[in-house]
Amino acid sequence: MPEGDLTIQVCTIHVCTVCRRVREDLAEGYDQPGLGLATALGERLAGKAGISVEAVECLAVCKRPCTVAFAANGKWTYLVGDLDAETHLDDIVGAAESYAASANGIIPWKERPIPFRKGVVARVPPLSLREQGLREPDLREQGSTS
Repeated sequence: MPEGDLTIQVCTIHVCTVCRRVREDLAEGYDQPGLGLATALGERLAGKAGISVEAVECLAVCKRPCTVAFAANGKWTYLVGDLDAETHLDDIVGAAESYAASANGIIPWKERPIPFRKGVVARVPPLSLREQGLREPDLREQGSTS
């Protein structure tokens, strides 16, 4: 990417490393696939401008390992589960590149890799929707008294 090119913005891929996947073939009865995914993503994206990988202890989606979250300042955050380091690495990297290049973090559904279409757990709005020019709902208009 040429210096000064702002097409790619900062994106962090948070990878849950504590979720346990049942593995009857292992003495412990489980593995922690997020550890391998975080390592594989870190190696694949080493030196790539605009995208970083951060291992986190919990994303609270324990029943859907591996889980990642794409986050960036002022953008929607995606939480995606049921990922695998061996089969979905290219999909995760491609989605991260699309996410980083987007203005608001929203990746059009048809442009998402298949594992992201099936695995989205949540899409969380940025802290301030006003930054994106979106109107925050006025709960008083909806009859809320609280």
